[in-house]
Amino acid sequence: MRRKIASHYALINGRLERNIIIEVDDRTITSIEQTDSIDNRAGVEFYPGILTAGMVNAHCHLELSYLRGAIAEGSGFAGFAGAIGRVRNNFTTEERLRAASVADAEMWEEGIEAVADIANDRLVMPVKERSAIHYHTFIEFFGLNNHSVEAARTMASGDNCSLTPHSIYSVQDEPFRAICADGSAPLSLHFLESDDEKALFDNYGSLHDWYERQGWATDFLHYGTPAERVAKSIPANRRMLLIHNVKATKEDIATIEQHFTNGVYWVLCPESNRFISRTEPPVETLRNAGVKIAIGTDSLASARHLSMVENMRLLGDIPLDELLIWATRNGAEALGLEASLGDIRVGTSPGIVIIEGADLQNMRVTDQTRSRRII
Repeated sequence: MRRKIASHYALINGRLERNIIIEVDDRTITSIEQTDSIDNRAGVEFYPGILTAGMVNAHCHLELSYLRGAIAEGSGFAGFAGAIGRVRNNFTTEERLRAASVADAEMWEEGIEAVADIANDRLVMPVKERSAIHYHTFIEFFGLNNHSVEAARTMASGDNCSLTPHSIYSVQDEPFRAICADGSAPLSLHFLESDDEKALFDNYGSLHDWYERQGWATDFLHYGTPAERVAKSIPANRRMLLIHNVKATKEDIATIEQHFTNGVYWVLCPESNRFISRTEPPVETLRNAGVKIAIGTDSLASARHLSMVENMRLLGDIPLDELLIWATRNGAEALGLEASLGDIRVGTSPGIVIIEGADLQNMRVTDQTRSRRII
């Protein structure tokens, strides 16, 4: 079905343009027209707000959707991890699948077109396979006593699925290097989510103390810092999604950016950071460094909803066009989907979303800002 859609503004080529009419046949964009006025144009559907391509959620754990409301806020990183272990067996398989299906539908309605999803098993894969959303599933590998990647590699077989290390502190050197050297899919790495990650490399902090109590040795502290481990262990041509980054400094960012040649995407999940540890990502440090930022929602274990707009709102007083690029184009690039998603372009089918309730005079997100799918 052919439709003509317009709004006050549309995000075209990274800029907010006025008086844009987008013609769509089924889901494919067939023309983009800029006019002097869209008033009284026959057959044009007008939606107040801003039109964008479908958004890309650059970090999610769909499989944890059943934990919505099950974990207390502000418990800290260790408390959060412990709480998941205590409550995760209180839910049936049916409850887990149902919760994932509900969360998937909510993301679709909000206008999320693609998701970088983390998984530790294949339980909710049928939900993703049935979904209208494009999922890339990262199977996480972790465990200091886990030295063989073969079982995880088998789990990661199939379309739109790949293996990734969980973090710089939870995987020993040999399996970490083996995973990072294998294949060309992006890698998604939880990175600098707490001070304890850095403290571990200086032999103190809660991670260090926990590992000592458990009798777990580590063989990667010689790298000196988390950023140096990433730069010295991962091939320069891998595309990288670094997740959370709340403790990343200017020096850490420079170390990472100077190493990689195929794109580093600093994925921010501010709602989750507030929920778990009352921390904030270093937005201005990243902006001043000129790096590529993307946005994720993390999981319903650590957030009230999987809302891209809510996470945009929590990132502070950022120009709206910049936030929308983070939520669309940069996420698509991070997953290698930039040819088809992330931008409104003729011949592509990126989805069309309306951003409502924004401050269109100052181009800022407000408390009333929402998004919903048009196509």
